[in-house]
Amino acid sequence: MTTSRSAHWLCLLLAIAAAPCSVRAESDTLFAKANEEYAQKHYEEAVQDYESLVSARQWSAPLLYNLGNAYFRNGDFARAILSYERALALDPHHPEAAANLSVARDETRALELQRTRPERWLKFAATNQLTITATVAFWIAAFSIAAMFLVHRRSMGLIVLSILALSVVAVAAISIIQVESAAKSLAVVTRSGVTARVATADNAKSVLTLPPGSEIRIMSERGDWIYALLPNNLRGWVPGSSVESVRL
Repeated sequence: MTTSRSAHWLCLLLAIAAAPCSVRAESDTLFAKANEEYAQKHYEEAVQDYESLVSARQWSAPLLYNLGNAYFRNGDFARAILSYERALALDPHHPEAAANLSVARDETRALELQRTRPERWLKFAATNQLTITATVAFWIAAFSIAAMFLVHRRSMGLIVLSILALSVVAVAAISIIQVESAAKSLAVVTRSGVTARVATADNAKSVLTLPPGSEIRIMSERGDWIYALLPNNLRGWVPGSSVESVRL
């Protein structure tokens, strides 16, 4: 009986361990299938398969970049822009996604938000890079402070190193907060004929017409409407169904 139970648990553990590998294999197969459909110019089918991977949370910059290309070839420039922006959110150092994003924006004359100085400075800094920097600086500071307590005479070099390392930790932490906040609020207009208005009503005064693919920054929500920061430093209400967040 004991041997039977042990074998049962062993099989269960092996099945659990094999599950992620199976999911990964299925994702790789679907990704290869979508790539083949794209190569054969079956763009609508490629979009469907790429989107299936997105729905399964198999996110990666290459996947979202390929999805953007499929949308672009299928004539949906707004969702191409959204996909390129999502790819760049995962990998800021993706020159092909950045180049295609610019081309797609030209196609629809999409409007861009004006970046603040911190946002421009942090444009190519991913959260994981900042986290690694903060972690390394923290341990440098910790070892430096510990060394000061272990030596008989405090070294000015250790004091300076500790201060610098703690400063790097603080700057990296603030940067992470800013990057995450900007990423969470950024959204893209995915429909045509969208107009931002001064109030939550279709007949309210117009603030700005937003071509497909235009950027907005979500500030608050009320029912089916979103109050947003718009290009040209304007603010207004847009229908929530007309925009999608860049952050997956």
